[in-house]
Formats: sequence, structure tokens, C-alpha cells
Amino acid sequence: MTRTQALALAADYFDDGRFQQVLARRVACPTESQEPSRDAVLAAYLAEQIVPDLEALGFVCTTLANPIAGGSPFLIAERAEPGASFTVLSYGHGDVVRGHAAQWRQGLDPWQLTIEGDRWYGRGTADNKGQHSVNLGALSQVLVAREGRLGYNLKLLLEMGEETGSPGLRKVCELHSEALRADLFLASDGPRVAAARPTLFLGSRGGLNFDLRIALRPSGHHSGNWGGLLRNPGIRLANAIACLVDERGRIRVPSLLPDALPDNVRQALESIEVGGGVGDPEVDADWGEPGLSPAERVFGWNTLEVLAFKTGNPEAPVNAIPGHASAHCQIRYVVGSDSTHFLAHVREHLDAHGYTDVEVTQSGELMEATRLDPDNAWVRWALASIERSTGKVPALLPNLGGTLPNDVFAHVLGLPTLWVPHSYPACAQHAPNEHMLGSVARESLQLMAGLFWDLGAEGAAIAAERRSAPVNTRSSAF
Repeated sequence: MTRTQALALAADYFDDGRFQQVLARRVACPTESQEPSRDAVLAAYLAEQIVPDLEALGFVCTTLANPIAGGSPFLIAERAEPGASFTVLSYGHGDVVRGHAAQWRQGLDPWQLTIEGDRWYGRGTADNKGQHSVNLGALSQVLVAREGRLGYNLKLLLEMGEETGSPGLRKVCELHSEALRADLFLASDGPRVAAARPTLFLGSRGGLNFDLRIALRPSGHHSGNWGGLLRNPGIRLANAIACLVDERGRIRVPSLLPDALPDNVRQALESIEVGGGVGDPEVDADWGEPGLSPAERVFGWNTLEVLAFKTGNPEAPVNAIPGHASAHCQIRYVVGSDSTHFLAHVREHLDAHGYTDVEVTQSGELMEATRLDPDNAWVRWALASIERSTGKVPALLPNLGGTLPNDVFAHVLGLPTLWVPHSYPACAQHAPNEHMLGSVARESLQLMAGLFWDLGAEGAAIAAERRSAPVNTRSSAF
């Protein structure tokens, strides 16, 4: 068969209902990794939903216990072909955030695939069951078109704990680096820049969560008797935060900022428009780093956000000066930032401005920023393949605005990383009424079929070329 016929098979896979059937049974599994009671469901998703389908495609599957106590399981699957000269590694996660069924619109159930027009509702449709189901469905049709041979080896790493921070993922990749050895990483997660525009991103911003806390007294004191005499921890903490980031969201700590935005990063983002879709919030033009476009602010710069702030008893306020206050904060950052010293820089800045009474503690693991050079041959190849399949010029993002565990694949395994998302910005990911768009799923099945086909036709030459060139995912410049 030809490439055109392979794409037609992928479209038929959607049109005749097979993709819907597969996704419906996977959505029906309540794989809430944030709920300890779901441990058996997480294991069953791999054993019952994924392994049989992969084995039917010729994969050999190995389920691994998490090397971290209490962590969710992993699956490593490999499809090897005699004489294949290069290997591709893919990735996905089968766990989802909590369903929160009571918060969904009437007529919708997080554990039931419900189709209303172009919207396919269900927990995991966007993140990530729908996305890895698209990739496996496309792969199955390319295997039919190529009569059972891809022309390369394909490996898949599937985890069941991404929504809890991917505990154990780094360790699994360190322990099984040989089993996961490959020439290219190709996976799907996150949203396109817009529903109608296919997207390729090459890494992700890093992330660090930290807590600020000021504890002045063990309990509150009457505000009438003590107001004006006692330091108020809520006021102190609010001003300490304002010392770090100003009233327009601009970071005031120079050492928390990246290197200057490179010209070639700016050029890559010139055609990227953020927001403007149905359901998207309106972008605040005067928020964040001045002089940057919206795309540059979210894809090319660092941000400091306050995710939660508490002092006193917000649910039932009383006339008392509280004894303590706390804030949960987050830094999203790009390549070229001094991330290993972020907390030290926060501490030094607060001390220099008199806020020695504010405690600073890290919350969770730091996830590193990554960015593959867009001049890499794999990038040029992927962009050309996607455009050939869709007839659209794809958006190229140097990195996703959010954070994925891409540093594990880029740095631990040393792979060039390509991400092709099948969701869109207004998908309600992590929220009630999560959904994917049927139109995007159908197009994605075809463009992924094109990528899997083109790997067999062109991948060997690119892999041979790239083996002699180092991969640079840390550089702040393209």
C-alpha cells in the first residue's frame, strides 16, 4: 500500500467507530492515581486495556513495580524487527486526575464516553487516554498498510502515576536505560496551540513548587485589643510576595529570570497566537514581563505564581489577628535559568528586604526545563511530515508552557524529544466536563499514521546522521 492509503485506513478507523469503542472502554476505567483505593484499577488498566492490544500488534510487554514504595506501576513494551537500524521510544500515561463526578454537567459522567457533536466527553479523553489511543490506533493501521513491518523498532513506556508527579519515572529510566535505548522520542500530551492547528513542541518549561510561611504566634489575638500592636502575618506575607513579584505579575528577583530571550526563540514564536478560542479566558495585555508578546511570556519566559494563600480562617472569619499565614507558590521556567538555586535566590531576596521571618521550603521535586534545537533533523522531518499529512503549516513551539517529565527522556535517556499533542486549549483538562474534539482526533490519527509511515521511509538515514551529532536540550539558544 501507499502512504495515502495508510492515512485513509487511519481515517476509516475513526469513521467506522473502532476508535470510539477503544476509547470508551478505556475511559470507563476510573484510574484516579490520586486515590489510594484505585491501586488495583491502575494495574488492571495496563493488564486488561493495554497489554492485550499491544501484544496483538507484536509487542512484548513487561510490567514493572514502581521502585518507589506506594508508587503506581509501569509498562515497558517493545516491538523489534529483524534488521531494523534504529529505534523509536514513545510514552503515555493511563492515570487521570480525580473524576469529581458531582461537578460535571447534567447528563455527563466522567467514566462514560459521551459524544455531543464534536465534543467527546470523559475523564482522560484529553489527558492522556485519548492521546495514546490515537497513537496506538494510527500505529495499528500503518502496520496493516505495511503488511506487518514498520522498518524500525518501537518501544513504549506507559506509566500510571503522572498525575501524582510521576514518582519513580526517573528511577525506572535509570534502572532500565538499556531496555529504553532509542534514537528518537515521539509522544503525545498537552494541547495544540489551537484546535485547528497541528502542533509540535520540543520540550517543556520546568517547574518548582515552594511554600512561604510566616508563623508569629501559636494562636490569634483579638483585633480590637491588639490591632496596631501585633504584626499581622497575613499582611507581612502579602508584602513579602509583592517583594518577589509586582502588581502586574513581573518577577522582581533578577536571579529568578532566564537569560535574554534569544532572537531565534522569538522568531519561532512569531506565528504563535495564544488564546482566542471558544472557552479561552481573555489574555491580560498588561500582565507579566513587559516588552514580550503573549506567546513569549508563556513559552519563552519565567513566571512566579501564587496558587494558594491562607491566613486566619477564611471559611469563618473571626475578629482576631491570626498567628500565621502561608502561601503555595510556583515558578515555571525555561532553559537558561539558574533553577538549582531558585530557593536560595528567593531566600536572599527576602532577607535583603527585611523578610527574615518568612520561611521558604520546597514542595515536591524540581522538574527541569528542556528545549530541543529546532534545527535538529528530526524536527525538520516531523514538521514536513505533519504538513504533508494535513495540508496545514504546523505550529512549532520551542517548549510547552506547562511542565511534563521531559527532562527524564531528554537528559536521563539522552533522546531528541518530539511531542505531537492531540488536545486543544479549552478541553477542560483536569476539570469537570473534560473532552477531546472528534475532528482533532480524526486528523491526529492521520498525521500520526503519516509520522509512523515516514519513519519507515526516512528514519534510518536521519538516525545515522544524528548519531554523529550531540543532542542539546539544555541550551538557552536554538
